[in-house]
Amino acid sequence: MIILPAIDIRMGKVVRLLQGDFTKETVYSGDPVNVAKRLERDGARMLHVVDLDGAFLGKLKNLPIIREITSSIKIPIELGGGLRTEGEVEQVLSCGVKRVVIGTRAYADESFLKKLIKKYADVVVVSIDAARGEIISEGWKRQTSIKAKELIQRVNDIGIKTIIYTDILKDGTMEGPNLNIIEDVLNRASCNVIISGGISSLDDIKSIKALNRRNLLGIIVGKALYEGKFTLQEANEIAGEE
Repeated sequence: MIILPAIDIRMGKVVRLLQGDFTKETVYSGDPVNVAKRLERDGARMLHVVDLDGAFLGKLKNLPIIREITSSIKIPIELGGGLRTEGEVEQVLSCGVKRVVIGTRAYADESFLKKLIKKYADVVVVSIDAARGEIISEGWKRQTSIKAKELIQRVNDIGIKTIIYTDILKDGTMEGPNLNIIEDVLNRASCNVIISGGISSLDDIKSIKALNRRNLLGIIVGKALYEGKFTLQEANEIAGEE
């Protein structure tokens, strides 16, 4: 299991939102590239980067910053936010992104997802963003009637290798994750799972790891890291314990 520090970019700044609400934003840095460099120095093995402007507008917006990040660090990044065409996927892969996270388009167009998997099987990740068991799409602006458990089954059937499950109601709250939901997701998914939302302490990381599921690939950590609740080194030590 690995820890993936999150870098959410909005209007050129590193921010965190509360439950995906753009009106409840905390700015942590005006320089995403320096943040990426610092996280690499602190021991990050991979970064989870989100183009929040892209997620909100439905098209990639922060490519120059993404390109500068990938050229400035040696560790890989996975990128999500507004990636809704094959051309955009190719564009970010060509500038050094190692893994692409597909959300809205994955829900809306299964044929598109199948096409991407056929071409980029090892680098496509599906983001399952849910509140009260239902998928929220389009930058967390639109409630859908799609059940998270149904989407997990669909990506199982398609052959996705990795999913990111985000509990939107926990995201940015630092209230701790919902372990019952996480355990259910890990049980349902036949692929690797990255967990996101609500991490507030080292004990939260320990609790998720204690679920002891082989398909638990990693945990995304954002606000708690920026707020100094623990260090990346401390989180990495727990994640790497056998």
